[in-house]
Amino acid sequence: MASSESQPTDGGSYTWARYAVVAVGLAMSLYHLYVAFFGTPDAQVFRASHVMFALVLTFLIFPLRSGWRAERPHVLEVALIALSVVVCGYQWFAQEYIANRIIYVDGLNEYDWAFGLIMIVLVLEATRRMMGLVLPITALIFVGYALFIHGTKPGELVEQLYLTTDGILGIPVSVSATYVVLFILFGAFVERSGAGRLFMNFALGLTGHTAGGPAKVACITSALFGSVSGSAVANVMTTGMFSIPLMKRIGYRPAFAGAVEAVASTGGQIMPPIMGAAAFVMAEFLSVPYITVAAYAVIPALLYFVAVFFAVHFEAKRVGMKGLPQSELPSVSLTLKEHGHLFLPLVIIIGMLVAGFSAPFSALTGLLSVVPVMLLRKSSRDLLSFRMIIDALVDGARNTLQVALACACAGIVIGVISLTGLGIEFTALVLKLAQNSLVIALILTMVAGIVLGMGMPTTPAYIMQVALLVPAVVKLGVPQEAAHLFVFYFGIMADVTPPVGLASFAAAAVSGGDAIKTGFTAFFYSLRTVALPFVFIFNTDLLLIDVTVTQGILVFIMATIAILVFTAGTMGYFVTKNRIYESVALVLIAFVLFRPDFFMNRIQPPFEIVS
Repeated sequence: MASSESQPTDGGSYTWARYAVVAVGLAMSLYHLYVAFFGTPDAQVFRASHVMFALVLTFLIFPLRSGWRAERPHVLEVALIALSVVVCGYQWFAQEYIANRIIYVDGLNEYDWAFGLIMIVLVLEATRRMMGLVLPITALIFVGYALFIHGTKPGELVEQLYLTTDGILGIPVSVSATYVVLFILFGAFVERSGAGRLFMNFALGLTGHTAGGPAKVACITSALFGSVSGSAVANVMTTGMFSIPLMKRIGYRPAFAGAVEAVASTGGQIMPPIMGAAAFVMAEFLSVPYITVAAYAVIPALLYFVAVFFAVHFEAKRVGMKGLPQSELPSVSLTLKEHGHLFLPLVIIIGMLVAGFSAPFSALTGLLSVVPVMLLRKSSRDLLSFRMIIDALVDGARNTLQVALACACAGIVIGVISLTGLGIEFTALVLKLAQNSLVIALILTMVAGIVLGMGMPTTPAYIMQVALLVPAVVKLGVPQEAAHLFVFYFGIMADVTPPVGLASFAAAAVSGGDAIKTGFTAFFYSLRTVALPFVFIFNTDLLLIDVTVTQGILVFIMATIAILVFTAGTMGYFVTKNRIYESVALVLIAFVLFRPDFFMNRIQPPFEIVS
């Protein structure tokens, strides 16, 4: 979310801004497609180019003062754009010098000093305009720790953050430039192809007539669209435009309708095959193929949507809410006949990933398949035009900005942690506070994830937890995969955690409800799924780690029953309204089903059976 001072200009009155946004957005998308085709240049150069496009586009879209409405750009914005090009372009022109210098041994020249300081300021300012103050202030706190508490020399800090791949141009920016931008472009093309209408009509036909039908439609549609976009806000603004008015029509309060859409849309970040940007960062941190991370996430993601689906079902039954008239709903078979071909690009991406192709190549193939697939039916062929392709490329670039800037700003934090050894000290502190208790350490990690979620998007929240908290959890015996997915899960709660839940804000804008009330309602409903991360920590079979296909199917069936029973217990409704002791019993039964061996191994028979 942009700061209160910064307002988008490309939809406003000054024409130069709209043309500039289109030109830079096109250049950014085409550059990344070119690199995906022909291979990446030097890592630092490629990452600097990605950050340069993000900075320039942000300064174009979000001017410092919304009152600047002129036919020509303001001199300050021109200066910021020029500086962005210069400090990032320096990585191109000084490529050989940067590659050959010895870090912390060779001194900084005047260009290194000046451009390094300017780069840090530009990243902080662009992030502030795009997402508000919390993430830049967090980065400045870490910088202050390095300079004034740890005693790091200013030159070492500038060098770390600007001239190495352990700072601003670190792993998070690499993931954003290599993976995320291609999948976001794919999502933009799929959205323009009319797939949103397919997902909506398909979900309406399946569940629109049942109790609370439109809320269930929001769950199914958000799961389908979220698997393509990986962005909670994009999900809300796409599927919520249809589902929220339908929910209000059958009697849901605006805040509740917005909250359901926000929670469902947020779950798209853990829904394979694409998931959210942080999942690509996770694959890089774990040094595993992206499809492996998707496999870890598939059962928790499905259980998340089962929980949300039945939460709204039980709520609808509890208050006596009906569905939509069957006569007003689309036919599932007719929808699939007319628009089912739009599923093909998604099938292609899944097939490519399963076949072992890299995530960027799979995304590129899926993206290139969208146009031919649209030509298969008149319903989608009519949407295809040169303008549609241009709009999709520009939308893809715009939608990348939040991830790119969050990764760049988080790179400042990671650079400080790496330079000062703060991560090791923090691990020791967590272990001391937890007194070597895994449960306490997990609760501390959960609370940290929720607190971080109060002010920043999923990706930086996840990155910071990985640097500060995951090592402590792993030291207590949790597998790396489970620990990373645990913090990733609580990272996604950032989008529904008040007071700065981006998905909740977007949903409130559509529903017309109060943003803070929508956020608290969404947060409350997301807590229905809070048991899931704890369950897969203690039962890693849910992540499909070292299990057979048969075991995986059995685990999924048992876990689905367990999450259904858990949701019924926490909602106070199953077949009918629960009494208090019935809700308690249902919750206890759920935990037994989640981990039956844990309880069975602790039951001692009253006598020994002698054979």
